Amino acid sequence: MPANVSSRPDTRTAPAPTPPHAAVADDFAALNRTIMERLASRIPLVETIGQYIIDSGGKRMRPLLVLLAARALDYRGDEHITLAALIEFMHTSTLLHDDVVDESNMRRGRATANDAWGNAPSVLVGDFLYSRSFQMMVEIGSLPIMEVLSGATCIIAEGEVQQLTNVGNPDVNEATYFETIQGKTAMLFEAASHTGAILAGADPQQEAALQHYGRYLGLAFQLIDDLLDYQGDAEAMGKNVGDDLAEGKPTLPLIHAMREGTPEQAKLIRQAIRQGGLDHLDDVLAIVHETGALEYTRARAEEMSAKALEQLELLPASRYRDSMAELARLAVERQS
Repeated sequence: MPANVSSRPDTRTAPAPTPPHAAVADDFAALNRTIMERLASRIPLVETIGQYIIDSGGKRMRPLLVLLAARALDYRGDEHITLAALIEFMHTSTLLHDDVVDESNMRRGRATANDAWGNAPSVLVGDFLYSRSFQMMVEIGSLPIMEVLSGATCIIAEGEVQQLTNVGNPDVNEATYFETIQGKTAMLFEAASHTGAILAGADPQQEAALQHYGRYLGLAFQLIDDLLDYQGDAEAMGKNVGDDLAEGKPTLPLIHAMREGTPEQAKLIRQAIRQGGLDHLDDVLAIVHETGALEYTRARAEEMSAKALEQLELLPASRYRDSMAELARLAVERQS
């Protein structure tokens, strides 16, 4: 039986952890080459904007999940590179569209594509990347993988629309919040690890385990993202503290603060969500800290991380599984 991956080594003697992508360093290099090759277009602006957003310092976590999931099940082929690249294209297309919808002007510490080139080119290049990802999906030729990814794109789009309808609505509760982040964020994490498992010929138990691993990892990742909006470092995050509040997004820190705070505190946060902007930022930050909202959000993230780790117990011991465990830990420890 595989060792319990949720156990922690003695940090007094253990060596410093290696970056999670080190176990698939050659695959990662091939992934980056494939991404650059498949960005090719006869329209120069497509390549320019595509390369700009691809090169803007992202963590490549979703394609990394494909590589690690496939290798963890002893996959020996090379189609996982194509699969990982198309997952990154899907993710990048959603970023381009999101920044237009959110009217963002900064991502990962530099100007967004829509700020640099305008909304129309950003949307259209996002469409190109989505289309290219489906083209690459057909090349892989796996109907089960196509079924997972086509379903995921619909759920992601619904999640984005749901988030849009949540804006300015202080009545969004915790259940609706989790439903939203499952669609808009966790779904692509889930699809990445799930399709990696399918490609590797996983048995039903391992396939389900890797599917759920990605889901819980994605939820943990988004919970920390929403926490950092109220306590993070703007330079490290590459975006401004309070952006979610400015956009009127009712994320878990605010939901918890309204639930646990005084009627007066809840009223102020409700007003801040309805109005958007940063006029009430200092007051909201004080309430969020006073009500333990950040601690609660972190606890929920740690719960999701622990659930992700549990799924890995169904996989054989390997450096790839170890890297996936490290990802689950890093998801809740990150500062950006």
